[in-house]
Order: sequence, then C-alpha cells, then structure tokens
Amino acid sequence: MGNRQSRAIGAAFFSLGFLFGSWATFIPFVKEQFALNDANLGLILLSLPMGAVTMNLMGAFLVSRLGMKTTVIGGMIGMALAFSIPLNVSHLWMVPLGLYFCGAGISICNIAMNIGVTSIEAHQKINIMSTCHGMFSVGLMVGSLMASLVRGLELNPGFYMALVALFIFSLALFIRKTIFRIHEEPNEQEVQSTRFFLPQGAFLIMIVIGICGNIVEGTMVDWTSVYMRDVVNTNPYFIGWGLSGYSLFMALGRLFGDTLIPRFGANKILSFGGFLAMLGLAVAVVFPFTYSAIVGFSLVGMGVSCTAPILYASAARVPGKSKGTGLAIMNTFAMLGFMAGPVLIGLVAEATSLQISLTLVLCLAAIWGLLSAKVKLF
Repeated sequence: MGNRQSRAIGAAFFSLGFLFGSWATFIPFVKEQFALNDANLGLILLSLPMGAVTMNLMGAFLVSRLGMKTTVIGGMIGMALAFSIPLNVSHLWMVPLGLYFCGAGISICNIAMNIGVTSIEAHQKINIMSTCHGMFSVGLMVGSLMASLVRGLELNPGFYMALVALFIFSLALFIRKTIFRIHEEPNEQEVQSTRFFLPQGAFLIMIVIGICGNIVEGTMVDWTSVYMRDVVNTNPYFIGWGLSGYSLFMALGRLFGDTLIPRFGANKILSFGGFLAMLGLAVAVVFPFTYSAIVGFSLVGMGVSCTAPILYASAARVPGKSKGTGLAIMNTFAMLGFMAGPVLIGLVAEATSLQISLTLVLCLAAIWGLLSAKVKLF
C-alpha cells in the first residue's frame, strides 16, 4: 500500500468493513428492540443477501457503463446511507427494506473495488489484493470495537450509525480524485462483462470453496456477537470482542498475505486456512467461555484471511472471460454464502442451538480445506 492509488482503493475496502462491523455488532440491539427469536432474526437478515444477489450483475453492468471509478465512489456513498436505515426505523418492516439496500450497495461496491485492485496490480505490476481485503478486515475490527463501546456506554446506536454514514461520505469525497487517477483497462467497460455463465471444472470447485469460506465468514460477522451474549453470557463490554478478535487476525493474515501466498502457494494457504478455521470453531463450541471463545474466533479469522483474496484474484483470470465477468460470478456465489448462510444458521439455531449451528459451519470449513488441496487455480 505504498502509493496513493493503493491507499485510496484500500480506504474503500476499509469503509465497507467499518460499516459492516458496526452493523453486525448492533444485530443483538435489533433483536432486543423488536423482540425477535433466532429464526425471525435470521429471516430478516435474509434481506441483505437478497439485495446482494439480485443487484450483483447490476454491479458489473454499472462498471461497464459508468466505469469502475464512478461505481466505487457511488457505491461508498450508497452504502453509507443504506446502513443508517435499519437502526433508525421504528417499524419492523423497514428493517429488511434497509438491509436490502445495504446488500445492493455491498455487491455493487465490492465488484467495482476488486476490479480497481486488479487494474492497479496489472498497470503498476504490484500485489495488493490481499492487503486491500485486509483493509476490509481492519475496518470490520475498528467498526465492531467502536460499536461495542457504544453499546457498553448505552448510547443510541441509530445516532452513532448516522455519524458513521457522515464519516464514510466524507471519506468518499476525500479519495475521489485519487480513485479517478487509477488506470482503467478499456475492456473492463465492455457490456459483455455483465453476462452470466455457468461455472465448470476448476472454477466450479473454486465456487464451492468460496461458498464454504463465505458461510464461515458471514456466520462470524452475523452471529459472533449473539453467541458471546446468549451462549457465553459475557459482560456487555465484551460482546463485540469475539468479532474484534476474529477481525484482527483476519486483518493480520491478509496484510501479510501478499508475501505469504507467493512463498507457500495459494493452494496450501487455502487448505491450511480451512483446517485452522475448523480448529477455531471447535475451540469456541467446546469451550464457551469469554476468553476461550475470543481465542477460537481469532483462529477462525486467521483461517479465512486469505481465502477471498486468492479466490477473487483467480476469478479475475478465468480463461476467455473479462475480469468483470469472473468477478461478478464469484461475487454472486460468495455473497450468497456470506449473507444467506448465516440466515440458515439462525434457523438451525432456533430448532436446536447456536452451538450445533457452529458445528455445522465447522464441517463446511473442513470441506473447504479438503477441496483446496486439489483444485487448480487460474
């Protein structure tokens, strides 16, 4: 991240993480405010992946029409506004509506940001994909810590999210000029980048790995704070610490990922990450205490750290397809796993328990670890 363009696109990743980390920490607040059980909460959270999936190809379309630069800045501003909605409404039906817009903003901005990263890497001959995803993790950690402090001090979450939205809006304006200096490859603006195709062969296996990894990641974001409160029964000040530990170690793994991946190989890093996530989930489930749960979730964070950077970078190199096409397809399934997976976790938790739900996620981490050892990446 040694140049202004890299830092600017990294700031966009940070903003997404900051918004999501803040929202995820306040999920228990929404559950309390509307007296929801795990199943109802899970169904409401489904609105976010619906927005992401239905607007995913629209992200590629906007990049092809407006360009990556405009889409990044517009996506940041749209997300800032959307994330302030769910915590500032008085009627339950408005929460899923706001979450739908959140999902749409995430999907559109995510595609544009990753295309921006691949453009910088190709034009400047540098590796920043893992570091940029690390900036998302840093934002997730900072957002969850600050939101946890707000909850501990019993301040108004809605007012806090309005301040966060103002901060992200100001950040978007601040980095706008630098983002618009990023070299954008002409073929990324072709309409063909919006066309959907069915994944096959190695790309299909990558999709399966991505779904497993993103279900793990999404579960940590949506349910860690609930787990710390309802299962661990921790002090309110520690409710966000499980998510913060997860985010910290995910950030560290990604910040060092651009060095580790070329050294050890993408397949080994992917496979090791799956088994490390499995170990971390086992610790959290078997030892549901404050410090052991934080340690377990931190191990999960380290395990998932390089999964998205590796898969997104590989998706941008699918033979015979533009970067926008490969990234849009990967993002479709990744967002589905990241956001729809936790909904299923909520339904299973309501029928059984949250610990059993995390055990199922543990099994998905094992599948991802096994498949990663054999898949041929692009």
